[in-house]
Amino acid sequence: MAEADKPVPLTYRDAGVDIDAGDALVERIKPFARRTMRPGILAGIGGFGALFEVPKRYSEPVLVSGTDGVGTKLKLAFELDRHDTIGVDLVAMSVNDILTLGAEPLFFLDYYACGKLDVDTASRVIKGIAAGCERAGCALIGGETAEMPGMYAGGEYDLAGFAVGVVEKSAIIDGAAINVGDVVLGLASDGAHSNGYSLVRKIISARGVKLASAMLHGQSLADLVLAPTRIYVKPVLELLQRVPVKGLAHITGGGLVENVPRVLGDQLTARIDSKAWPLPPLFAWLQDQGKVPQEEMWRVFNCGIGMVLVVDPTHANGASEMLRAAGETVYRIGQIDRRREGEPQTIMV
Repeated sequence: MAEADKPVPLTYRDAGVDIDAGDALVERIKPFARRTMRPGILAGIGGFGALFEVPKRYSEPVLVSGTDGVGTKLKLAFELDRHDTIGVDLVAMSVNDILTLGAEPLFFLDYYACGKLDVDTASRVIKGIAAGCERAGCALIGGETAEMPGMYAGGEYDLAGFAVGVVEKSAIIDGAAINVGDVVLGLASDGAHSNGYSLVRKIISARGVKLASAMLHGQSLADLVLAPTRIYVKPVLELLQRVPVKGLAHITGGGLVENVPRVLGDQLTARIDSKAWPLPPLFAWLQDQGKVPQEEMWRVFNCGIGMVLVVDPTHANGASEMLRAAGETVYRIGQIDRRREGEPQTIMV
């Protein structure tokens, strides 16, 4: 066989996978993960599995798990080359979910997938994940980086996150204690969080908005649409130590009208006063620019309320004061009524 006809030796790098880049990323993210460490970690990043010991202060611990992604909000991060807070969104979507059961988040794992690994971009994303874990008080204990040539467009990646928490069995919040006359409190959101972004992007595209330069009420529109999802864990967990909260709902896809019923019995309905809080400018702009019907707004976006709490009327003022002292913006947005035949379980008035 002539020298020119001999097969050229191939490596994994030739196939599009850079092992050295993956190793470099692991080393770069270790300091971010280290800042999230908390008691209970027996083994973290670097092994085949992470080990975590359930805190001994729980007498009947029940593990609570949640998983989520960021959705098409990622597309805006790619467009604007802004990757520093998208990881906060990833953490928030899972830890806020498990919080609704009264769970304390213990640890978090991430999955980062791309076509070609850019260490700088990936480290920015994971630094944001670590920041989200710090806000939630949970450890970034492990994760996976997958470089898959041909699976993703250049410069794009996908994210998934997994949170595990714990709650005392006797303290699980399942909505069973909610009664007629209970008060519905709403905690303000920090924007659209991580839901409805296919419609957000459609409106921006249809109206020809230049997102990088557009302004809304003196604020950058890019800042508003990429504002990270608020993490409610620490103030709500503190509240749970002092006030018997009967129900919690994380307002994600489906808005108030579809998420509040998830904590209500079949015989109850939540009557929400839509004038009890101001509609944030971003949502007003989206509704105006997209001519979005009001009913669609309620079903797609959180419209300014990111977390709902249901409490006895005797605890409503005290709970509100405690949450405000912890930095939350709180509104008394409704009450629980007896459900009439054929009525929806969330009524917006």
